[in-house]
Amino acid sequence: MDLIPEILASVAEFEGIRHVIHAHPETGYEEHQTSALIADKLAEWGLEVHRGISGTGVVGVLHGYQSGRSIGLRADMDALNMQEQNDFAYRSRYAGKMHACGHDGHVAMLLAAARQLAFKPDFKGTVNFIFQPAEEGGSGAARMMEEGLFERFPCDAIFALHNWPGLPAGEFATRPGPIMASCNEFRITIYGKGSHAAIPQDGADPILTAAHIVCALQSVVTRNKRPIDSAVLSVTQIEAGTSFNIIPDTARIGGTVRTFSLEVLDMMEQRMQEIVLLTAQAHGCNADFSFLRQSMPTINDATQTAFACGIMRQVAGADKVNDAVEPTMGAEDFAYMLAKKPGCYAFIGNGAKPRSGNHVYGLHHPRYDFNDGIIPLGASYWVKLVTAFLDDAEQLSDANQPMLQSLDDG
Repeated sequence: MDLIPEILASVAEFEGIRHVIHAHPETGYEEHQTSALIADKLAEWGLEVHRGISGTGVVGVLHGYQSGRSIGLRADMDALNMQEQNDFAYRSRYAGKMHACGHDGHVAMLLAAARQLAFKPDFKGTVNFIFQPAEEGGSGAARMMEEGLFERFPCDAIFALHNWPGLPAGEFATRPGPIMASCNEFRITIYGKGSHAAIPQDGADPILTAAHIVCALQSVVTRNKRPIDSAVLSVTQIEAGTSFNIIPDTARIGGTVRTFSLEVLDMMEQRMQEIVLLTAQAHGCNADFSFLRQSMPTINDATQTAFACGIMRQVAGADKVNDAVEPTMGAEDFAYMLAKKPGCYAFIGNGAKPRSGNHVYGLHHPRYDFNDGIIPLGASYWVKLVTAFLDDAEQLSDANQPMLQSLDDG
């Protein structure tokens, strides 16, 4: 493992920063203390600091010893609305809020890299350290794109890391092409005609209609989608009724759809709407159908992913990088940045699950915690990625730009 000695020597400082952020979790667009801490540290190290980006975002800009290309490194910084169940000293001080996805650690790794590069700026070009708000369902990356992030802070390529419980600490994993799915929410309201449960013929039963719709929606996955295309359609909510002897007027259904391509997503939305409206009509009811696209698929550029994997192998070791990891149906709004610029989203191991003994809790679990031991690895990767990218004028490829642009237009 080839870690930067100066980062190793200062790791306690960044563990402390991480613990402060963990103890004071802030959810999307409320990251005021977190962004102030980040901005103050960047300013202390001499970076050009831009605050209030898309609300609470921060961008630190660092120029090398001469002009050249530019690179963007992104860390998300928001917490989740959930109650922490850990009992260590730096557990959440705020009821109902918790850093259960490791964004506190992502910030710490990127800050450690920023300080190292600021103290030793022996690279050409410019580094943009992007601290993004509201990744957890708040579409922070999409808002940054809408507000012209890359126009204000040009980047030839963009990169991000996310910790991954279950992947051994000290390892990386990524893949070219789709690595995470789109995230979409659907909501259905069925309008029937209420009646006494003993005389259902006098009404139009929205619960029976809902049951048929739930079953019929699965046919979109099994009969309208090609078997080789991946998609998930999960109904997660059904709400109806107030009493055992009353057929209600309305019923509500909610859930999510995940895909790796916009073409499959377009087809699923259309077929779902047809099924909902026509099934309701067949049962004498009416229905409203809404489909909210929260995040597009996260699609890595092949050239930049191969380049990033080379740096990962240099830092972690040739046998510690999986460059063909199985994609996940989880979603990540870094996708919106990758739709604008070529780049690579990768996982850094947060610790493998042991066969016995202590648990390794997964993301969004109330007992999850980021592994401080991987801060030097992530920070060293960032530093070596920056210097290699900015010093190599040949490796950047625009080959994926037409595909990325079409995804953005979609």
